[in-house]
Amino acid sequence: MTICKVAAFTLAASCACLATADTIVFKSGSKLDGTVVRIKDGTITFKSDDVGEVAIKQDKVAAITTAKNSTVQYQDKTTEEGIVAMNGDGYTLSGKELDMKNVKAVNPEVETWHGSVNLSGTAARGNTTSEKVALAADANRRWEKDRFTSNFGYFFAQNGTSRDNKEKTEDRIELAAQEDHFWTAGLYSYINGKYERDGINDLQYRYRVGVGAGYQWLDGKVFDSTGKWSFNQEVGLTYIKEKYEHIDDDDRLAFRYAHHLVWAPCWVDKLAFTHNLEYLPDTENWAESYLIDADVGFTYELTTAWQLMGKAQWNYNSNPGPSTKSSDFRYMLGLGYKW
Repeated sequence: MTICKVAAFTLAASCACLATADTIVFKSGSKLDGTVVRIKDGTITFKSDDVGEVAIKQDKVAAITTAKNSTVQYQDKTTEEGIVAMNGDGYTLSGKELDMKNVKAVNPEVETWHGSVNLSGTAARGNTTSEKVALAADANRRWEKDRFTSNFGYFFAQNGTSRDNKEKTEDRIELAAQEDHFWTAGLYSYINGKYERDGINDLQYRYRVGVGAGYQWLDGKVFDSTGKWSFNQEVGLTYIKEKYEHIDDDDRLAFRYAHHLVWAPCWVDKLAFTHNLEYLPDTENWAESYLIDADVGFTYELTTAWQLMGKAQWNYNSNPGPSTKSSDFRYMLGLGYKW
């Protein structure tokens, strides 16, 4: 009797789980259970325990059934909620015919701020007395036609053999922001700015203001074999004004090339790799006067709010201040809060 009750309970639980799942039926006849994340521009973003999050072309799908209400956003930005389904005759919303030509997206992305604050640090006492702290923060938001990104970094280190003879070995701050306006799905213009100060390299300040254009080649595109990719490239002009100690301030115009990459591999859930590069050669002497900023890193989502973050950063100045080196490398591994 007990075995029968357990079997009945297991069957009921399985039916309940299936009742709350969305289902895609492919034209090949195979089925996939999970959740319809989004439908936009002829692509269905679907999340399943078996395959993770994948992008499915609509022309490969014969039918869709959903178990919960979805939000339909129309081209005029009005919204409506209901049960979305699809079969060979087209889409329906709670049983009524749904003209997808008038639909901007099903379950559109919510326009809100995202960002993170990441902190790492080390300290030593005994034969060596030292402290090292790195703080990195970013904030961004995407609207229908615009995107704003910003980041902040502070790096500090000091060491010695006692508290009385510690010397600073790192003291750098940087703050940057950029506004993009999209003219097409991929093409955008931008305006950006950046402030830097480095006490070890005798850099009192460096200001940059730039304008240019970019192209978003991939924007969260999911490939079945490799995972989710975002990649964009930018070109433009940047005005630079800087001041080193004991040297008169200098200003110049530079060309700018930059690219940004985010890759979340499909075979490791909650892991993402990042890479950024910015190259700024002087317009009058591009072969001998230039700046390079580059980094490569990763984030691993521990919970919905906390992440592990690692990054290696490289700054290069072909014409550094007196008695300072051209290259600066720094490394960061710490805990971050994200929203």
